[in-house]
Amino acid sequence: MIRMADTWIRLLGPPRIESAGTALRQPRGRKAWAVLAYLALQPDGTGRARTAALLFPDAEDPLGALRWNLSELRRTLGADSVGGDPLRLVLPAGWHCDVLAALHPAGDTDPRTFDGQLLEGLAFADCPVFESWLEDQRHRLENCVLALLYEASLGALSAGRADDAVDLATRALRLDPFNADCHAALIKALLSLGEYRRAREQADKCRDLYRRELGLGLPAEVRRALTDPALADPTPGTEPGLPASSATVRSYLDAAEASLSVGSVDRGLEQLRLAVGLAQRTNDHHLLAESLVTLSTALIHQAGGRGAEVADLLHRGLSAEGPDGVSRTAATAFRELGYLSVQRGVPDRAAGWLDRAMRAAQGIPDEQARILAIQGMLASDTAHYGDAVTAFTESGRLAREVGNRRQQAFSEALLGRVHLLRGDLELAAACLDRARDWVAGEHWTAFEPFVAGVRGEIYLAAGRLDAAADLIDRSWVMAELAGDHCYMALAAGAEARLFLAHGDLAAAEHWINRGLEPTPWYLWYSARLLDAAAEVAIATGSPRASEFVERLAALASRSGMREFMVRAQSHRAVLGDDAAAQTVPWLAREIDNPALTAFLDRRHGVSL
Repeated sequence: MIRMADTWIRLLGPPRIESAGTALRQPRGRKAWAVLAYLALQPDGTGRARTAALLFPDAEDPLGALRWNLSELRRTLGADSVGGDPLRLVLPAGWHCDVLAALHPAGDTDPRTFDGQLLEGLAFADCPVFESWLEDQRHRLENCVLALLYEASLGALSAGRADDAVDLATRALRLDPFNADCHAALIKALLSLGEYRRAREQADKCRDLYRRELGLGLPAEVRRALTDPALADPTPGTEPGLPASSATVRSYLDAAEASLSVGSVDRGLEQLRLAVGLAQRTNDHHLLAESLVTLSTALIHQAGGRGAEVADLLHRGLSAEGPDGVSRTAATAFRELGYLSVQRGVPDRAAGWLDRAMRAAQGIPDEQARILAIQGMLASDTAHYGDAVTAFTESGRLAREVGNRRQQAFSEALLGRVHLLRGDLELAAACLDRARDWVAGEHWTAFEPFVAGVRGEIYLAAGRLDAAADLIDRSWVMAELAGDHCYMALAAGAEARLFLAHGDLAAAEHWINRGLEPTPWYLWYSARLLDAAAEVAIATGSPRASEFVERLAALASRSGMREFMVRAQSHRAVLGDDAAAQTVPWLAREIDNPALTAFLDRRHGVSL
């Protein structure tokens, strides 16, 4: 008898269905595999007519061709596996699918089992729109598997399994040899094993690769991992005579909060590292977890920390707290891991972390407000604008109830960004004006470049160029003075659009070049800047247009940024790609955005 629990649909790598020790029936034909992969990646279902047009565009009877392939899947998977309209895939009891496990991991699947491209070895030149969809999904899944390997390596390291951490980080680097965080994770694991020579050799390999291929020096994350005197322990030693008690740890945590609140970041971080060092000498695992997570949060939001160091701290904090902890500390750790995943452009991992955060934050409204805001960012970045509006509105309501004015300002400003992207300029302006008042009242200068930049873009969209210039200029100056690469990219893109509106193409090109110099942690800003760069390059006839478009397409696909995927295909179409022109309306129909619809109508005469 087949052990159903061992039955896997493998869509990564050469597609196959396998069960230990049993030869199973396989779907016949590449189109059956294509239907299976497509349905697996449509959790909300998909219309029969849409699926038939996608996969059988040249068939005399597309719906008939689809029915044959659905019958083939039923013969393979079971009578109730596929059907309905919209079509849905329902796996039999005990069956699993690797792409579903990768995108929605239950926590018990080793990411090392996810190996290869989606539908590897199959080509679909006769279905150009599906081929485009397949390319996007391959980028998305590769990015997700990379994130899983990276996170698993840090989790293994925090659990004391350094050998596993080395293997996982090494596999991650095979997918992305330029990923500085994965290099840092590998070096941390090697140091933990006492493999100092191998750690140095790995750093040298990284340095040579960056210098040879990118013209850059050793990444800061790698340098920090290599020079850490405590073998990946970011805490300094504490005085031997200092009592390691809950009281002393609490004192340092309180002192750090006071230091950070008045802008003394370096002092606050030093106090937090001392708190962690003392907490490690106690038997209070919850206090250690709180100290580690508090340090992580400060590094992220006060010192620009985004890489392996903070992710390692968060995983260590969760390990100390317990993986099933329901507490403010656990909620904060999950939320910050979700926030990092949003910024790194791994939406599927972000959603998982944020769901865990919300479960852990039950009954803690101020934490729920923060989580909802990050969920809103995720929804906005992936063009689920209705969900974003709901999340930001609820976040603002909770923040108002608990009296957190900064959170109100953050949620309101991000809600305004959603309205701007959808072309609802009056709503956008009202949101940003409220956010500006709250930011001013809180003296929150670090957030002002975002608020000024987005308000300036609202003026720009409304045709008020002088008002736009004042705020966009302010956004750039404040972002540059703060050294904030994310807001610099935002402001530079806005400057480029402003000069494009003036017809000054040379100035627009200048601002694109300035914006491309820094590398934002938050990849949505990179995508938005590349979109502007493509528009400017197309307008100027620059030979770099194709470069910008392909960079945008790869980034958008990898990060699930659906609207930027549409815009990349639109740029490709303008540059003469006929397949892209077919893809644009098909992708755009999935996105509820009147501004996007109007843009495509103006540019291509596409009516959705």
